[in-house]
Amino acid sequence: MSEYHIPVLLNECIEGLNLKEGGIYVDVTFGGGGHSREILKQLVGGKLVGFDQDIDAKANVPNDDRFIFVNHNFKYIQNFLAYHGIDKVDGILADLGVSSHEFDVAERGFSFRFDGQLDMRMNQSAKLSAAEIVNNYSEEELATLFWKYGEVKNSRKLARIIVEKREDSPIDTIQKFKELVKPCTPKAIEHKYLAKVFQALRIEVNQEMEVLEELLNASTSVLKPGGRLVVMTYHSLEDRIVKNMIREGKTDGKAEKDFYGRTSTPFKAINRKVILPTEEEQKRNPRSRSAKLRIAERTED
Repeated sequence: MSEYHIPVLLNECIEGLNLKEGGIYVDVTFGGGGHSREILKQLVGGKLVGFDQDIDAKANVPNDDRFIFVNHNFKYIQNFLAYHGIDKVDGILADLGVSSHEFDVAERGFSFRFDGQLDMRMNQSAKLSAAEIVNNYSEEELATLFWKYGEVKNSRKLARIIVEKREDSPIDTIQKFKELVKPCTPKAIEHKYLAKVFQALRIEVNQEMEVLEELLNASTSVLKPGGRLVVMTYHSLEDRIVKNMIREGKTDGKAEKDFYGRTSTPFKAINRKVILPTEEEQKRNPRSRSAKLRIAERTED
């Protein structure tokens, strides 16, 4: 049996959190629990809250009195921390994207390596699936999401073919979807092209950009002064939002300036340059190849 999820940049993430004795920390992407277990191993006293909307993650919850598992989307971080009597925390860790487990389970529909239902829901009780999108979105909506979230150059042609083909029969499996988009897929970069298309669908299904923005905005209220924000991204769209928040204090990068034209941001970047996995880690864990780690500290209000 393969490991549920191999944590990326494990040591760098833990160091970035700057664990304090008796501190309260949040792992908003619990998944296989790799980062959480290491936090608990190094944390003296304190408390760790783990969020994951995927019901499968529940099987990985550690038997530790210091750990609280929240089986919900991390955009609700403030609500659930308040529910558990927590006002402020010392650190937030987010390892964004899809877990190894979700990629490797064919029926979840995240990977074009397998056949299965065109699903891609991280929260399996959510209504919107990839099949719902490809069968019901308008041609214009499809073209927009493929360009916006996948930077698919022939997004309009792709959208047109999907709309034409779904008239014959519903597009409900990965294999069926791959067959119908073949006329759009450049043979020389087939894998890269499909990865972009699947990324765009996954982001739309799970509203990943909106959820990330909500987390970052909430973190300014939840983190104590001196608390750490540690975020790992896997594509440029995510990374841009995180970088904007750290540098400008706004996820759209449009900083608010005072009367004198000075920008006031709630974070101070700890790492000037983005942290990347070593070649050795990339060989050991292919998922890490596109990972970028940014660490910031909450400044005084």
